Amino acid sequence: MKFVDEATIEVRAGDGGSGCVSFRREKYIPRGGPDGGDGGDGGSVYLQAERGLNTLSDFRHARLFTAQRGQNGMGRERTGKQGEDLIIAVPVGTRVTDAETLELIGDLARDGQCLLVAQGGRRGLGNTHFKSSINRAPRQSTPGTPGEVRRLHLELQLLADVGLLGLPNAGKSTLITAVSAARPKIADYPFTTLHPKLGVVRVGPARSFVMADIPGLIAGAAEGAGLGIRFLKHLSRTRLLLHLVDIAPLGDDDPAQAVLTVAAELQKFDPALAAKERWLVCNKIDLLSPEQRQPAQQNLLERLDWQGPVFMISAATREGTDDLMSRIMTYLEARDAESHSTG
Repeated sequence: MKFVDEATIEVRAGDGGSGCVSFRREKYIPRGGPDGGDGGDGGSVYLQAERGLNTLSDFRHARLFTAQRGQNGMGRERTGKQGEDLIIAVPVGTRVTDAETLELIGDLARDGQCLLVAQGGRRGLGNTHFKSSINRAPRQSTPGTPGEVRRLHLELQLLADVGLLGLPNAGKSTLITAVSAARPKIADYPFTTLHPKLGVVRVGPARSFVMADIPGLIAGAAEGAGLGIRFLKHLSRTRLLLHLVDIAPLGDDDPAQAVLTVAAELQKFDPALAAKERWLVCNKIDLLSPEQRQPAQQNLLERLDWQGPVFMISAATREGTDDLMSRIMTYLEARDAESHSTG
C-alpha cells in the first residue's frame, strides 16, 4: 500500500434540531396550553487513534465527514432525538491542525485517544419554555444552532524509539531488515526506501524497541531536493538517532563529507531534531580487511571531531549488530528509568 502521511479533510457536525410550536388538543379542552418539545442536539465529530492503522490513505478519496443532525421537537412535549456522534479512526501518531488558522488542535499519540474536532449544534427550544402568566399561548420557539464546520490537516508522525539517518545507500534498509521483521524494498540504487518503515527489534524476553527507517537525505534536501526531507518529521518523536555512514564507499565518495552533509540538512530542517542524541554507526565493514577497519574509523572520527558513541558494523553480514541493538536497549531502559524517577 502506498504510504500517505498527510491529508486534508472537512468535518461537519450535525445541526441542532429546532424547537416545536404546538398546543394540546384534548377533548373538552378547546384551548389547551403549549406542548411543543425541544429539538435534539446535533452529533459531534471526533477523531480516534487506532493502533491497527498505519497510513492516512483512507482519506485520499473520502474527504467529507458529516455527523447526524438533531431531530426537531414534536408536540406533546416530545424532545427530538439527539444526532449520533461521528467517530473517525486515524493512525496513532496523527497530528491535527486547523487548515485555515494553522492552530494545533491535538496530537493523537496513544491508542484509543479521542479528540473532539467539531462540536454539534445545540437544540432549539419548544414553545413550552415561553409560557408565562401574561403569555399563555406562546407561539415562539428557537431554531437549533448550526454544527461546527472545519477543514482539518492531518499529518502522521510515526511512533518509534530509534530513527535511522543517513545518505541513500548507507545501509539503513539492510540494517532494519537484519535486526527486525521489517522487509523494506532493497536494491543498489538511490532512494531505495520510498516510504517510512517501522520494525520491532527484540533483544530478549520482554525487551524490545521500535526502529524507523526513512528515505535517505541528499545535499539540498532542506530546499526540497530528494525524498528524505519530507519524512524527517517522523524522527521528531524518536529518542535516539542512529547516523549510518558507508565506511567503505565506492569511487571518490567521502564518509566524513557524507556525515557532514546529513548533519547540515538536519540542522536546516529542525535544530531541535539536530540536537537529539545521535550515535555514529560505520556500516559495511565487511568490505574492509581487518587491518583497514581501525585506521578508517580513526581517520573518520578525527575529521569529524566526533564526541559521541561510535559503532562498527556490517548490516549485510550482521557483524556487530547484536552488540549495537543491546546497547540501544540498555540506553532506552535507562532513559525510561530516569523519566520514571523524575516523574
